[in-house]
Amino acid sequence: ESSAASDVYKRQIPHKIVGKFGAAKVMLKPASPGTGIIAGGAVRALIEQAGITDILTKRYGSSNVNNIVRAVEEALRSLHDPVSVANRRGITIGEVFN
Repeated sequence: ESSAASDVYKRQIPHKIVGKFGAAKVMLKPASPGTGIIAGGAVRALIEQAGITDILTKRYGSSNVNNIVRAVEEALRSLHDPVSVANRRGITIGEVFN
């Protein structure tokens, strides 16, 4: 029901997140417009396919490409935009950021 593509807002991710799979960890962090994709091979390919244009990434732990790909997928699935968080908590969008 929740897809990574629907949470990409203006081609950026809404917040910092760490995806984990096995011993692999991948940190995805929103970047300023115009930064581009700062990522290595497998991570870059997934980020480009998701339509994200401004992002910073860092891989920790395992260098196993399969686990890195699954960690990125897990991170993208775990993203939440402010509107859905506010609706789930029953508060206004402004209160989400305070």
